[in-house]
Amino acid sequence: MRILGIDPGTATIGFGVIEADRGTHRLLIAGHISTSKTLSTAARLTELATDLKILCAEWKPNVCAVEELFFSKNVKTALKVSQARGVILHTLHEIGYPVAEYNPLQIKTAVTGDGRADKKQIQKMVKILLKLDTLPKPDDAADALAIALCHANTMKWALRTV
Repeated sequence: MRILGIDPGTATIGFGVIEADRGTHRLLIAGHISTSKTLSTAARLTELATDLKILCAEWKPNVCAVEELFFSKNVKTALKVSQARGVILHTLHEIGYPVAEYNPLQIKTAVTGDGRADKKQIQKMVKILLKLDTLPKPDDAADALAIALCHANTMKWALRTV
């Protein structure tokens, strides 16, 4: 199963595509989509949708996993991330992909076994699970890979209980 993980943001949206097969995971690509701060919000969201469509057309995931917005102390930031999430969810649905959503606690637990894991712990586990030589960079891409791994692990357990 090919899984696209997405870490929503405003200026930077992390993505990672993995191949999950019988408990093994392989990195296909990871990176980020960036939009220029000089563009209007509408133009940035349109650029995000376009880039996401290109990414999906090239890598053809079977399913997409997106992080839920959990909490933000900065309301303005939370609103902008929510706008990006809305565009991401709409775009993925529009082009026909099933979308799973996970909150940070679910992602941390699925990847590290500890719902209170910090970013470094998550990055180290992503490195181990994907058998990488170095920690994935940038942080947004590492988070997106953790989201994809969360989905792979969640589906593995869901299939065992059926």
